[in-house]
Amino acid sequence: MLEYKREKDLTIITTGTLVRAALVIVTLVAAYLLRDLILVILTSVVIASAIEPMVASITRRRVHRTIAVLFIYAGVIVFLGVLLFVFLPPLIADLSQLSAVLPQLADDPGILQPFFNTFPGIPEALRGGFQVVDLLPGATELATGISGGVAATAGFLFFGLFQFVLTIVLSFYLSVQRDGVESFLRLVTAQKHESYVLDLWERARRKIGLWMQGQLLLALFIGVFVYLGLAIFNIKYALLLAILAAVFEIIPVFGPILAAIPGVAVGFTYGITTGFFVLAFYIIIQQFENHLIYPLVVRKITGIPPLLVILALVAGAQLFGFLGLILAVPLATVFVEVMNDYERKKRQRPETV
Repeated sequence: MLEYKREKDLTIITTGTLVRAALVIVTLVAAYLLRDLILVILTSVVIASAIEPMVASITRRRVHRTIAVLFIYAGVIVFLGVLLFVFLPPLIADLSQLSAVLPQLADDPGILQPFFNTFPGIPEALRGGFQVVDLLPGATELATGISGGVAATAGFLFFGLFQFVLTIVLSFYLSVQRDGVESFLRLVTAQKHESYVLDLWERARRKIGLWMQGQLLLALFIGVFVYLGLAIFNIKYALLLAILAAVFEIIPVFGPILAAIPGVAVGFTYGITTGFFVLAFYIIIQQFENHLIYPLVVRKITGIPPLLVILALVAGAQLFGFLGLILAVPLATVFVEVMNDYERKKRQRPETV
C-alpha cells in the first residue's frame, strides 16, 4: 500500500511538472507571436514612466492629472511643430542637394583619390577604377526589389504608423490613470507576487524615467554640438547630419558610431584633411560622451555595467529591431534590480537559519 502511494505521488508530481512545462512553452510561443504588441505595451510603459516626474510636479500645483498630461503632450507637439517649421525647409533643401550629388559621387572614380595619395601603400588593384558604388554590392538589385514591392512597403509603413499611434494612445492612457502602470501590473501578476512586482517596478520606474530624460537631453545636446562643429568646418548638410546624430543618440553606445558614418563620409568628399578633421571631431564627441556624460546618465542612475548594456543592446536589436534597441536599457534596469534582490536574499538566508 505504501509503495502504491509513493508511485501515485510520483505520478502526480510528474504530471504537474509536465503541465507547468507545457504552460511555459505555450507562454513563450504566445509571447513570440504577440511580440509586436508586447513591444508596443513596453514602449508605452517606458514613455509613461519618463513623463511621470513631470506629471507629478504639475499635479502638486493642484492641477488635475488629465490636464497635466494633456499639457505635457501638447507641449511636446508644439515643440515638434516649431522644430519642423524652423528646420524642415533647410532640411528638405539639404536632402534635395544630397540626392542630386550622390549619383555624381558614386560615378566619380577619383572621389577617393586624395585618400589613396595620402596612403600610397594601398595596392594598385584597389586603386584602379575604384568607385564608391563598389562599396554597395547589389545596390541595383536592392533598388529594383524596393520599387517592385511598393505595396509591401506601403503596408509596412501603415503598420508602423499604427504601432506608433497605438503606443501614443496607450502611454497617454497609462499616464492619465493614477497608478495606471501599477494597475496594469496587478492585472497580469499573480497575487502572491504582486507586492514584490509593484515594489520592483517602483524602483525601476524612477531609474527608467531619469534615464529617458537624460537620453533626450543628451540627444538635444549632441545634435546642437554636431551642428555647430560641422558648421565651423563649412560642411554642407550640417543640419541633416545633426538631426541624424540626435536621433541616433537615443540608441546607447552604438548610436553615436552609426551617426558618425555619414558625417565622416561627407567630410571626406571635401578632401582628406577635412575628412580627418571631421573624423577627429566625431571621436572627440564620442569620447566626451563615453567618459563624462554616459557614466552620469546610465551608470549612476541605473547602476548597469557597460558590458551588460552592450549585451542588452545586441540582444534587443537581434530580437526586436529598432524598438529592441530603445527598450534594451529599461529592460536591463529591471533585470539588474531582480539580480540585486536575489543577491540580498542570498546574503540574508544564513542569518535566518
